[in-house]
Amino acid sequence: MRVLIIDDEEDTRAIASMSLTILGGLEVIEAENGQDGVNKAAAEQPDVILLDMMMPIMDGPSTLEALRSNDRTRNIPVIFLTAKAMTSEIERLKRMGARGILTKPFDPTVLATQMKAILDTTSPS
Repeated sequence: MRVLIIDDEEDTRAIASMSLTILGGLEVIEAENGQDGVNKAAAEQPDVILLDMMMPIMDGPSTLEALRSNDRTRNIPVIFLTAKAMTSEIERLKRMGARGILTKPFDPTVLATQMKAILDTTSPS
């Protein structure tokens, strides 16, 4: 499985990437901002996107809207990775088309398992 991590924090990308490759056996692609992520998603066609909520210039919700408006990326599952995990915000993200939400700080030892569980329990309708 190929995972695109879109996060402006290099440390977060590095930890998530190591976690998903070493412990999860997954292939990881990284993007440092929303626009880069949208471009890489269209070019690389990952199986899932881990998307940071708060980034400068193009935040997570704006990035998700851009992904959903592009025919090449419209159906790629998106899981938010956020420190802002209020119930109202989670519901809003799901209404926008997010497959799930994981909270920061995340546990690198279970990140791949949590991500796969979201994908397994929320198959598209």
